[in-house]
Amino acid sequence: MELLQGGRLLRNVVLVSISFNWALSSYGQKIATLVVQLPHPTQGIGVTARVDLDPITFIPDSSLVLLAVDGNKRTAIPFQISHDNRRTLHWIMPSESNATKKYVFELVKGARSSFDQIQATMKEGALTIHQGGKNLLRYEYKTVYPPLGIDTAFKRSAFIHTLWTPHGQELTRIQAPDHYHHYGIWNPWTHVLFEGDTLDFWNLKARKGTVRFGNFISVTNGAVYSEFEALHQHVVFKRDGTEKVALNEKQTVRVYHMENNQDYFLVDVTIELNCATESLFRILAYRYAGLGWRATEKWNKNNSEVFTSEGKIRNDADGSAARWFVVQGSLDNDYGGALWMSYPTNYDHPEPLRIWPENSNATGELFAMFAPTKNKDWLLRPGQTYELKYRFVVFNGHLSKEKAESAWHYFAMQPAVEVKRN
Repeated sequence: MELLQGGRLLRNVVLVSISFNWALSSYGQKIATLVVQLPHPTQGIGVTARVDLDPITFIPDSSLVLLAVDGNKRTAIPFQISHDNRRTLHWIMPSESNATKKYVFELVKGARSSFDQIQATMKEGALTIHQGGKNLLRYEYKTVYPPLGIDTAFKRSAFIHTLWTPHGQELTRIQAPDHYHHYGIWNPWTHVLFEGDTLDFWNLKARKGTVRFGNFISVTNGAVYSEFEALHQHVVFKRDGTEKVALNEKQTVRVYHMENNQDYFLVDVTIELNCATESLFRILAYRYAGLGWRATEKWNKNNSEVFTSEGKIRNDADGSAARWFVVQGSLDNDYGGALWMSYPTNYDHPEPLRIWPENSNATGELFAMFAPTKNKDWLLRPGQTYELKYRFVVFNGHLSKEKAESAWHYFAMQPAVEVKRN
């Protein structure tokens, strides 16, 4: 578990109290009680929770049930178990706004309940995460070419398009005529010093480099989230016509289950970088680079807004640093947008922003991003792994500063879980 205290990131140890009496319920043998005290209002946005299972039980996953306890009432709720180095139990806390409420759950041995799944489906070069018949996020792993008559140097793979709102409106755009190299949500570096050359993986027309899909490492479906891990290759186009992979990236995208009639869902994006050769990879300071978002063409300077954790708005946000920012606006006869949040351990957090001011183009269309190397170089050394973590809250309606601040708090500081063994 993670907490911020005095500006430092700390690990919060799960508390375990052991007793030797077993309790029985209608669901079977009780294994443990999980207690979560949320210290701040959730403002109506659900909080992700997790706990290490191996210190609690070695009972097989298929024989576990998670119950929400409310007085004498016990209700089975969705959960999911990941298997990395250890088993981890994941679930989503209720989205109530009562800051003082203590939530109690019981982990019991019994027959697993059936819950709706959030799933990833691959078809025609794209992976789409959907819940039932509702698409939430699509990742393009095939190479997408620009329109006919446009330089094919603008082709690209390994990007997110489309990101949909809960009501189904598109929030991303690709290949806008003013920037054919813009691809929804994507993450190239703009100025890089590598083996004596200054390279550009962002401006594709320069033909100095690109980012390509390599392969899927894993695809996971479940009752709490659907997730894919993809290998991205940052490819150098060398002067002699050959290519070389300079940087490997593992991008993990996790989309959390959306409750019925809920007007938001959560997306976690984790980027892990490591040098592909024995050469240094120095990302040079520049005004934009990293994970960017070219927003829907339906937004302009008259029907949308930007605000940040530090109180900036669209025309003064560019170049400022922030823990989070919100972009929202009119979508046909509806309203919606996304909150982007930066994790405290990210490079140069709070991260500098690149936000197009209202006069950036004729109509005031929107581009927004965290640009961690805007103000200083970032040297990546062979043999080390570097990580950037982000969370999006994708929503319909209007998102307030209070909701954004609460969501960032529970992203940055995972709630502590007290475990009482039975």
